[in-house]
Amino acid sequence: MATPDQKSPNVLLQNLCCRILGRSEVIRQRREADAALFSELHRKLHSQGVLKNKWSILYLLLNLSEDPRKQASKVTSYASLFAQALPRDAHSTPYYCARPQTLPLNYQDRSTQSSGSLGSSGISSIGMCGLSGPTPVQPFLPGQSHQAPGVGDGLRQQLGPRLAWTLTGNQPSQTPTSKAFPNALSRNLTRSRREGDPGGTSEVTEAALVRDILYVFQGIDGKNIKMSSTENCYKVEAKANLSKSLRDTAVRLAELGWLHNKIRKYADQRSLDRSFGLVGQSFCAALHQELKEYYRLLSVLHSQLQLEDDQGVNVGLESSLTLRRLLVWTYDPKIRLKTLAALVDHCQGRKGGELASAVHAYTKTGDPYMKSLVQHILSLVSHPVLSFLYRWIYDGELEDTYHEFFVASDPTVKTDRLWHDKYTLRKSMIPSFITMDQSRKVLLIGKSINFLHQVCHDQTPTTKMIAVTKSAESPRDAADLFTDLENAFQGKIDAAYFETSKYLLDVLNRKYSLLEHMQAMRRYLLLGQGDFIRHLMDLLKPELVRPATTLYQHNLTGILETAVRATNAQFDSPEILKRLDVRLLEVSPGDTGWDVFSLDYHVDGPIATVFTRECMSHYLRVFNFLWRAKRMEYILTDIRKGHMCNAKLLRNMPEFSGVLHQCHILASEMVHFIHQMQYYITFEVLECSWDELWNRVQQAQDLDHIIAAHEAFLDTITSRCLLDSNSRVLLNQLRAVFDQIIELQNAQDTMYRAALEELQRRLQFEEKKKQRETEGQWGVTAAEEEEENKRIREFQDSIPKMCSQLRILTHFYQGVVQQFLVLLTTSSDESLQFLSFRLDFNEHYKAREPRLRVSLGSRGRRSSHT
Repeated sequence: MATPDQKSPNVLLQNLCCRILGRSEVIRQRREADAALFSELHRKLHSQGVLKNKWSILYLLLNLSEDPRKQASKVTSYASLFAQALPRDAHSTPYYCARPQTLPLNYQDRSTQSSGSLGSSGISSIGMCGLSGPTPVQPFLPGQSHQAPGVGDGLRQQLGPRLAWTLTGNQPSQTPTSKAFPNALSRNLTRSRREGDPGGTSEVTEAALVRDILYVFQGIDGKNIKMSSTENCYKVEAKANLSKSLRDTAVRLAELGWLHNKIRKYADQRSLDRSFGLVGQSFCAALHQELKEYYRLLSVLHSQLQLEDDQGVNVGLESSLTLRRLLVWTYDPKIRLKTLAALVDHCQGRKGGELASAVHAYTKTGDPYMKSLVQHILSLVSHPVLSFLYRWIYDGELEDTYHEFFVASDPTVKTDRLWHDKYTLRKSMIPSFITMDQSRKVLLIGKSINFLHQVCHDQTPTTKMIAVTKSAESPRDAADLFTDLENAFQGKIDAAYFETSKYLLDVLNRKYSLLEHMQAMRRYLLLGQGDFIRHLMDLLKPELVRPATTLYQHNLTGILETAVRATNAQFDSPEILKRLDVRLLEVSPGDTGWDVFSLDYHVDGPIATVFTRECMSHYLRVFNFLWRAKRMEYILTDIRKGHMCNAKLLRNMPEFSGVLHQCHILASEMVHFIHQMQYYITFEVLECSWDELWNRVQQAQDLDHIIAAHEAFLDTITSRCLLDSNSRVLLNQLRAVFDQIIELQNAQDTMYRAALEELQRRLQFEEKKKQRETEGQWGVTAAEEEEENKRIREFQDSIPKMCSQLRILTHFYQGVVQQFLVLLTTSSDESLQFLSFRLDFNEHYKAREPRLRVSLGSRGRRSSHT
């Protein structure tokens, strides 16, 4: 009676494995290596938690491996092939899954076996075959001499040699006995069925299907399996007399031929297309390499089939080729070809870096088998891209004949626009394994090298700028980079970027004085040199009050040089002073010299890359605005001087005191307005923006950072000085305020001139009267006195007109200011809203303008809610 342990599933499972492999037979034959292999395989099978019915699975495999024409108790020796875990070694990626040396295989190595190159990723390796198809190699028969393989060959056993030797080693030996006649009969029957003997049965045999399938694997139509052009697939002919199971199995196997045709067609067509580029050709070469490994497997199968025909092995024996065995042996190759076919579909219409991105997308999979295959192909495909990249960042050379690299060059761009327009990024060609930040740095590195050579005329070798130079000399180097993209590759890019950019900025600052020119722009075009600007206005006033058409540039240039020599500007560098010049704007009818005068600063060479024409036009607009605001301050200063000087002279004209008072009040309002505007422009706009620009320039890592900071500075002062398109209405209102200040100056000059003339006549009359009295005559006659009184009455009658003119001017001025304040309060810029508070600090305009009260009140409520 059996014990409970003997009836347990584990004991039954072990007994079944022993029966399948014939363990006692193995031990008796002293095949200790196979016995060790059996123990290892049994342990692994027992440890598998996924398989629930292990006994049933092994029993099924046992029944499938037995020949139905033999006795049921006979266990075929071919079942050992399944126990050796063939799919585990059927990997072609180098070093993917090596069998431990402690478990040697139960077949011998052959000295003529080709182990394949390290860069190969094939399916099997036996002999050498061309890309056009497999060249069958005659396998060794049992009993032939073999050379001992090396250790490296033992670690990389591939499926083709293993299958060939297993099948050959298990052939039954033919001995001349009395039982030779049945073997000859079975051989003849097999041959007649495979050769399609018309005298035989009309049913298609499995052997014939196997032969057809091997042809289909190469894309060649067989006798019973042909390509259907309408359905684009291989189909078994309908007239073929086959069972449904054989037909379905043949169709499944024929898919391998369809995949082969798809890959082969793409590789052959694109290999002849030169415009496909180096990346595309590398992709085609990788496909051809995979197909070459696939052909090696086919050569093994063809050799086995030929050997069976020569020895007359009957189909159904454990050593013969069957459709079920082909399904097992082509399992891994089918997965590889499916992956390659998917890559071919995904890469249609792509080239260069875009094609590399398409291949890289297939590495994001959890299947290690598929991932290793795609990574191997990616290392080959990306090698040209990395070669382009290293040539660009270390030499500044761009040899991209077929436009595959993500850096594009425009040869029509001139040298002065090299930095801005000549080199750009092709975003579609940026490989997905390179980030946008890395691609921007790559662009800047090569662009900096070319800028130094062509614009700065600095021929310093790149080896002195960049300490480390390493290129992708082979696909293995490219594969090494992919394993460490975040560290090794990023480190190379960062090192080249920082060292090249630092060297470029040092050249611009040391040799071309970039920062000094930037400060000169601030001092002269943005009116930062106060003493120079004031003295220049004093010298230019007699010229600029004339009509614009009467001005001559050489006269103004002489005045400019005089102002430079008389102020602290004379201590600036001669390189800066020689660039300072006078420019006259386009003249419009009625313009005076004040309207067309402007300072100019000439830029050329490398500094023109920062101070472009667009930037200089911004400087010109800002200068005209600041110059006009400075002129308003200059005019109001003259008005205040006139008040102080004429107040004492006109004390003897008490009837004129009202006019003087109105002039003083209106001028005071204008002075307050201009002072607040000047404070806003000088401190809140120019100084704050300049301080931010200077800090960003000091922290800049490359020339693009300086250019971006400078452009942001210009945009800020342009918008906050009301010179952008969104502030056009505000600017028009401000210019209207400036016009009222000029009107006040003209009106006051007219009034003072009339008052001073009247005062002069009165003084002359009194002096004449005193002189006559000293001579003993009457001081004045009645007629002269009447004439004098008439003239005084006429002057007194003109005073109300002057007061009315001043009231009208005050009304217009206050209306314009009120409208300007309303626009300020409704502006989205907080600095402009705060400016409205300072302009109306005592709520003088708020009390006069209802709209201003509503705007200020609503704004106050919004502030309180926030």
